[in-house]
This record gives sequence, C-alpha cells and structure tokens, in this order.
Amino acid sequence: MTFTFSCDSDSVDSSELIEAPASPDEFDVDPPFDPLEGSLPDDRFLDRELSWIAFNARVLELAEDDSLPLLERVRFTSIFGSNLDEFFMVRIAGLKRRIAAGVAVPSASGLKPRRVLSESLRASYELMQRQAELFGETIVPGLAAEGIELLQWPDLTEDEQERITEFYRDRVFPVLTPLAVDPAHPFPYISGLSLNLALLMRNPATGKEHFARVKVPPIIDRWVEASPDRYVPLEEIIAAHLDMLFPGMEVLAHHIFRVTRNEDLEVEEDDAENLLKALEQELLRRRFGPPVRLEVEDTMSEDILNLLVTELRISDEEVFRLPGPLDLRSLNQIADADRPELQFPPFVPGTHPHLAEVETASPADMFSALKKRDVLVHHPYDSFATSVQRFIEQAAADPEVLAIKQTLYRTSGDSPIIDALIDAARSGKQVLVLVEIKARFDEQANIRWARKLERAGCHVVYGLVGLKTHCKLALVIRNEKDGLRRYAHIGTGNYNPKTARYYEDLGLLTANSAITHDLTELFNNLSGFAHNTDYDALLVAPHDVRSGLIARIQREIEHARAGRSAALRFKLNSLVDEVVIDALYEASRAGVEIDLVVRGICALRPGVPGLSERIRVHSILGRFLEHSRVFWFANGGEPEVWIGSADLMHRNLDRRVEVLVRVPSPQHVEQLERLLATMAAPETMSWHLDSDGVWTRYGENDVQAMLIEHAKSRRSRRD
Repeated sequence: MTFTFSCDSDSVDSSELIEAPASPDEFDVDPPFDPLEGSLPDDRFLDRELSWIAFNARVLELAEDDSLPLLERVRFTSIFGSNLDEFFMVRIAGLKRRIAAGVAVPSASGLKPRRVLSESLRASYELMQRQAELFGETIVPGLAAEGIELLQWPDLTEDEQERITEFYRDRVFPVLTPLAVDPAHPFPYISGLSLNLALLMRNPATGKEHFARVKVPPIIDRWVEASPDRYVPLEEIIAAHLDMLFPGMEVLAHHIFRVTRNEDLEVEEDDAENLLKALEQELLRRRFGPPVRLEVEDTMSEDILNLLVTELRISDEEVFRLPGPLDLRSLNQIADADRPELQFPPFVPGTHPHLAEVETASPADMFSALKKRDVLVHHPYDSFATSVQRFIEQAAADPEVLAIKQTLYRTSGDSPIIDALIDAARSGKQVLVLVEIKARFDEQANIRWARKLERAGCHVVYGLVGLKTHCKLALVIRNEKDGLRRYAHIGTGNYNPKTARYYEDLGLLTANSAITHDLTELFNNLSGFAHNTDYDALLVAPHDVRSGLIARIQREIEHARAGRSAALRFKLNSLVDEVVIDALYEASRAGVEIDLVVRGICALRPGVPGLSERIRVHSILGRFLEHSRVFWFANGGEPEVWIGSADLMHRNLDRRVEVLVRVPSPQHVEQLERLLATMAAPETMSWHLDSDGVWTRYGENDVQAMLIEHAKSRRSRRD
C-alpha cells in the first residue's frame, strides 16, 4: 500500500477554494430522519457502558503488549487505571442515580440499568484483576530486569531504611493525621480516590481493640526513591513507622483501601443567580458524593472489611478485593523515568511546511501565509506551538489586529494562550473569551482562568444557558489596506499546548470569507442575544449537526441507488446516537460502503446480515490519543469533508455547542481522504468490532509511527 499524506502541494490559489460551500440548510431534515419504521431489529444497538469497558480493555491490551517499550507499557497501565476511575465517578454513579430514582427504563441496547450496572461491575473487576496480575507478574519483574526496582519496606537495605526513616520524620510524619474511631470519634470522612491505611490496634493497658484510619498524603510522590532506581511506595513507609503515630499502642493489622465517589456535577444554572458561585458550591459538594466503589487489599480481614462496608454504606458487588498495591495511576511517575531506551523514540513536531516556508530569521507571518492559502495542521505531527499558538500570539501582538474572539474548553496550567489574550486586552484590543466553566474535572481551573481574564479587561462569557460550549474556535479581525479581514482557526482539540503533544487533532487555519463570516455570526450568538442558526460553511449543534450529517448520509444513499460513487468514512471518539446509527444502517442496506474509525464507545453493530454488512468499524489506539473528528462523503465522485469538535453522542448533538466546518481546499480533502483510507485499511494495526460487540486486533502497520516518519522525512527534505 502506498502511504502518502503530503502537505507539500503547490500553493492553492484563492480561486480554487470553495468560498461558499453548499448551505447546510438545503439538507435540513424536518422531521428528523426516520428509517423504515419497524424494519430494523430491536437488538441493533450495543450497550454504551459495556462498549466503554471494552475500550478500556483495549488500553489494557497495550499495557500487556510485549512489543512496546517497557516504560510505555507502564504508562498504559497507569492510563487504564485513570480511565476506570473516571468511569466509576461518572458513568457508574449515573447508573446508581437512575436506579435510586426509580428510572428503570431500558437503554437503547434493551438492557435495564440494574443489569448494566451488574455487568459493568463484573467486567471492571475482571479487568482490574488482569491489571494487578500484569503489574505483579510482568511489570515489576520486567522493570527489575532493567535495573528499576519497585520494592517493599523489608526489601530495602539497612542504609536505605535509615535514609527513608529520616525522610519520613522530616517530610511525611508532620502532615499525617491519624483518626481513631470510638464513641468520641465518629467514623471519618474518606475522600474520593485517596489511599488510606485501615488499622486495627490494641491498648495494652485495657486489652481493648480500636480502629483507626490514616490517609496517605497525596501531595507527596507515591513512589519514594530509596536509592537510584529503587523505589518504595509511600504507604509502605507509613506502615513501617506506625509506632511513631500511635505510641504505646499495639498495631495488630494494617490494610490499604481506597474509595471512589460520585464526582459528577449537577448545576441548576437556570435558577442560579451567579453561575460561577453555583458551580463553586457544587465543587465543594463533589467531595462528599456517595461512594460507588471500594478497593481493598485482598489480605484485609473480614472484620475490618465489614466495618468499612457498613460505614460507607456500599454493596458487596461494589467491593473489589485486589493484590496490592492499589491505585496504579501513580505509575506515571515511574514511566517518566529518564530511561529513553525503554520509551518511545523521541519525536519533536516541526512547523507545518506552509508556515515554515515563510519563516526567515523571525517566526512566520501567519497572516501573510493565510492570505495565500488555508493551512490544515495535524497535531502532534505538526507543531501546535508554531501554528495555533503562534496564530493567537501574533494576533495579540499585532497593532493592526482590532479584535480576538475565542472559545476555551480546557487549557494548560501555564497557558501561553491565556497570556496572549491578556496581553491583547491590555494593549487595547477587543477580546472576547468564551470560557466553558463546566468542563468536567477542569471546573476549578476554568473558574480561575475566567477571573484572571476578566481582571485583565477581557470580555468573558460562559456560553448559553443549558448548553456546554465544546467547540474549538478562534477568530481574529485585522485592519488591512483593503479593509477589514478576518482570520480563523477551527479545531478538533482544545487550546492546550501540553495535550497537543500527545493528542492527535486537526485544525484549519483560514481566511476563507464564508467560514469567517459564519464564525462572526456564531460568536454573536454566543455572546449576545442573536439567534441566527443559518450558516453557509458550518454545521452547528444543537441545531443542525445531526440533521446535516443525516442529510448527507441520505445523499449517499441516493448516489448508491443511482449507481454513482457512494461511500462514507467517519473518524470520531464515540458513536452512540441512535438516529445517526439507524441512518448508517439504512445506508449500508442501500449499498453504501462505510468505514468507521471509532476510538472509544461504539453502539453500532457492524457486519449483521441484512443490516450492516457494508459497515466496518476500526479502533486505533497507540502512542498518541486519537482525538480528531472527521466526516468524509464520497458524494458521487465529488468528495466532501467536515472536521470539528462533535462526537456522535446525545450530549454533543443535543446539549452542547459543537461546530463542524466543511474543508474548503480540494488538496486538504484529498489529504484527509487518504488519511481515513489508510486508517481503515486491513493491514493497518487496529481493533475490528464484530456484531457481538467483541473487538479483535488485526494488522501490523502502525499508522502513528508511519505519520511520524512522514513528518520527519518532510522536515528533512525542507531542511
């Protein structure tokens, strides 16, 4: 197979650009698409929760893959744990909430919440046992063979124990708070995801036994280096020095446990006088969400376990007995060790060639480059810093720029994007920033950024009531000799320089007048009281992303029936929306060839005779997190491609502001067509989904490694 993703094509003259793509409105479907009523089987959807668990099982498969560098396997082990924690905090918590509220309506898969909860707990427990076995039987011995030792307290030498004891006295002991349980001391609150020691002690004077809890401080690194490349977990150090915490008491037993709580937020923003204050109050309540999982060491005694179960009011099926150590998220610390021979080969992204060619002694003039042509950047293969970040920074510094408008969903802690927007406001530019403060688990950080931007003079808004603003947009208005000109960036990923190094995303940098005009209208909708929903170059949720995509699927059906070229290739993170899935089933039945590259959840059943025989579903996981959303339509031989922020889930299509943009340049359409074709090729390393919901790994060609080599080759030719 020929593998080419050339971005080195000749300049695209503005006359070649599609200035005014067909309006999404001409495809509007009202009422929404309704496939032949009663003609589709009732069991045509896979369960979304079980599909997510299958996704995390694929992550664990990467940790088990002995062809990967050892420390990268350690990292995937950590990622698996982090993923599962969030699944329990949000999805399992949601299932429990529905059951408690008496909402026992079956999901689209036909499964009732209680059955989904039971199967999710069982499958999660099996995966966690696999993770523990992998750690104990493969990871630890494998690291030891490479000179990196993960030890227990008795394994340390006498000198190491003395050094660690000194460290404990100076750095750990002062921050510990032992909490006893007796009539004067009620059972303590156990914070979510914290590691804890459960202790059983006896008073030698009275012979009476007592329970106590000690929290492992999260502000101290979990893996303490006793000597170079020899690590011992912090809880082992605390356990070895319990006599200092409880002098005069006899410690009979100690065991590690961990609680996961419901940490999803519910903000009644319609009734909230101040959204920021309402959200801050909810963040405080989050700490006290009900438990949804209890992890305990498999050596824990029944008496202590019964006490925890009773006090935490947790069911037996939510108790996970596992070999220690618990909470393997902390293995990221080990994966970051300075051992390059045990990690992926280093890769530093370069400047996109259409931006590099206008570089001289100083950085590229972004505005001059975008006057010549659109630039489609593909992160992390193209540098975020020298494309998107530079676009915002130059706009902030350019005296001819009059205004900058941008959405922020997530960003890094020391974001140069935030700094650039602040500089722009302080220099007198009109700066509008739409900060989504309800971005899950980033709420506190986003509140902090919102207030910092407001203090600098930026106009900060929080989107539309009842909707999350998830789209990734930036619009720059610049005063030029021939009048005002607008420049824009529309992306599939967040404005986060850190995650841009390992998230795969696409971004369109453009001066296309149809696109920038639509963005102007959209920002007016988001910041003011405008209610325009008619766009020429965009599909915008919740109004018309679903209907626009379905109309284009129906168009492929018509092409297939007329004997013209008819095919679909979608790349996304999740596919759950039943109406879109039914449209894809109808397209398959009509003869449309369909390839879906879905990283995570997929509720569609491919390969079902008479329903989805022409649908193939692939999942690509690897070094980078596949994050871009791309929608390609063969369109009778005149291909059309849309990129943007929307996954095909109810929340994205109905409860978020999402944006898809039609890619104007024919060269970029061809580039994305080749990318999707390669990802869906049989020889590409990916997991294939069957009609029973089982994912099986096939192929040997690592598409991410190939893209890295292509990026290096492209840079070498330029140099």
